[in-house]
Amino acid sequence: MSNLRLLQERLDYTFREESLLRLALTHPSLVHEAPGNVQHNQRLEFLGDAVLGLVLTGELYEKFPSLGEGPLTKARAQMVNRRTLAAEARRLQLGECLNLSRGEEANGGRQRLSALADAFEAVLGAIFLDGGYGAAQAFILRCFRDAFGELTEIPNLQNPKGELQELLQADSSQAPIYELASVRGPDHDREFECAVFHQGVELGRGQGKSKKEAESQAAMAALVYLKDKALAQQREADLSQPSTAGNAPAGE
Repeated sequence: MSNLRLLQERLDYTFREESLLRLALTHPSLVHEAPGNVQHNQRLEFLGDAVLGLVLTGELYEKFPSLGEGPLTKARAQMVNRRTLAAEARRLQLGECLNLSRGEEANGGRQRLSALADAFEAVLGAIFLDGGYGAAQAFILRCFRDAFGELTEIPNLQNPKGELQELLQADSSQAPIYELASVRGPDHDREFECAVFHQGVELGRGQGKSKKEAESQAAMAALVYLKDKALAQQREADLSQPSTAGNAPAGE
């Protein structure tokens, strides 16, 4: 099975025009090495960015009718940013499918945060052109269901580390521990990855241009994980409650 076919399975979307997907995976660095007028994914990235903003704005608008423009704008910007898009691209293994120049390949371009985030937006733009707004919206909500599927409140986006510590220490005196997992990229374009642990269990990972930023993103990932876990436990508890429907004595 081809890489593009496997990728479409991971995307849960099959392209009618596969050439759009190929274009979305073509990095601009190829322009410097390939002869002729090589098309690349920047225009699709531009389109995908606009579609992503529209879909997420609509979701926030519907879920939080009492919030004004300022909080909604801040929530959209911080909940889905370049690091989040790169993380989704990694989950979908877009880096493995990118068409890169030899120089970009040698410099770790397949794992570069900016290249991955751009590729995610370009693929989204390609889905929009191929299948329309509905297909693009469904793809986005599949990708971000952890953030939007059960979202009932806006977290404290300004201080995710503080919110995580407060949440954990409501049941334990032990504070979360942050560890530097890796540092990638050249000196001028470093990318840090940090993991956050509590009582020996990893709760989340995050990436950023500094160790502080990576820790903040790891805390955000941990908050999403813990809130999803709590909701799943609540649903399980609700399902385990015996139903009283239909058990009333006859005549009532």
